[in-house]
Amino acid sequence: MDTVLLARWQFAITSVYHFFFVPLTLGLVWIVAGLQTAWVVTGREVWKSLTKFWGKLFLINFAIGVATGIVMEFQFGMNWAEYSRFVGDIFGAPLAIEALLAFFIESTFLGLWVFGWDRLPKKVHLACIWLVAAGSNLSALWILIANSFMQEPVGYVLRNGRAEMRDFAALVFNPHVLVQFPHVITGAMALAGFFVLGISAWQLRRSGDEANRDAFRRSFRIAAVYALLASIAVTIVGHGQAQHMVRIQPMKMASAEALWERADPAPMSLFTWGDEPGKRDVWAVKVPGLLSFLAYNRFDGEVKGVKDLQAEYEQRYGPGDYTPPIKWTYWTFRLMAGAGMLMVLLSAWAAAAVWRRRIDSSPWLLWWLVPGIALPYIAHSTGWIFTEIGRSPWIVFGLQKISDGVSKAVTAGELWLSLAGFTLIYAALMAADVYLLAKFARAGVAGKDLAAGDHGSSEPARA
Repeated sequence: MDTVLLARWQFAITSVYHFFFVPLTLGLVWIVAGLQTAWVVTGREVWKSLTKFWGKLFLINFAIGVATGIVMEFQFGMNWAEYSRFVGDIFGAPLAIEALLAFFIESTFLGLWVFGWDRLPKKVHLACIWLVAAGSNLSALWILIANSFMQEPVGYVLRNGRAEMRDFAALVFNPHVLVQFPHVITGAMALAGFFVLGISAWQLRRSGDEANRDAFRRSFRIAAVYALLASIAVTIVGHGQAQHMVRIQPMKMASAEALWERADPAPMSLFTWGDEPGKRDVWAVKVPGLLSFLAYNRFDGEVKGVKDLQAEYEQRYGPGDYTPPIKWTYWTFRLMAGAGMLMVLLSAWAAAAVWRRRIDSSPWLLWWLVPGIALPYIAHSTGWIFTEIGRSPWIVFGLQKISDGVSKAVTAGELWLSLAGFTLIYAALMAADVYLLAKFARAGVAGKDLAAGDHGSSEPARA
């Protein structure tokens, strides 16, 4: 295996590991802030207990997310030194702002929130968690600004073999940021909603303590609405992102649909068995016009195919293979979209149970919500794999190829050693995270934390 492939595997493994933790941090912090607001407004101890319960799980996830993220930035200067040399003037600016501004806000006020219980005034302490929420999502914004330049380069000039920043405002308001940021944030909210739903459902199935059950009915109701709205929103903004992708990276969409030849109207593939080297279908089931609708909001309109775009890119960029791995893009896109549709259906079922006041009398719903926690993780991971692999062979679209971004000083042996080490360390961190989350999730919230008389059943019996 050459250094390019090993460097790609190392970055893929570390980034997917890291992104298991990021969306939960981004989405769960808003729930924690909302629960604490309910406690400050009402004074009811059940809301304080729920704040501390979900806040503890948030902190575990946040800590391991920070630990796994540190390695990623070092890789830019080590394995991907040629990439950093080429684009560091641009890519480094939003990452520096993220660390110096957003992460400092997030970490400083998180420290005040953790150690400020019973020390800070209630409203000041509440303001801390809202600032953590703002800082976390602001941090995501700056990282996505950096990533969006790789997807759609803007505001730069090529000078002395490097891309140098010419227009900072263009970088910040990159059109790709405007579709990518809402997609990531609504996806994070959906993940947090399913995380809270799944643990609440587990508690409602297992716990015999009525105080504990009442507390988790409350978090179940909040999470059901949160997950449903977020799942619908991520679908809507994802549709807009797909339309933007057709304009700026049409090869990615053609690869996602195994569309070999241009078509008008363009069909969407439900299942395709293709001959990738020969760029042809062996057997396929397609819905006429649906890909045109995805691209243009109407059931007609031309979508270019892989062969057409390959010829176009050869004329524009010179000889070479500009087709990403079709199997990877095709199946990751379907796993992402399929998981998203299941999330909408499952969260709608949960919201209906809340509306009809039948949470306790829906055993199948409670059972399915526990493994349902995996759905948004699948959607997030496959979505990012699709986004990055679908850009191949480019590391910066149209400017630098992946093969040109790897450091010339790193050897295959060094990459094998670091790849094995990171994989083992990250596996240990993942095991620790799952163990700690499971341990504290099983503990529940009932007991001395709940004030007497504050935990009566809030759900009427089934009619």
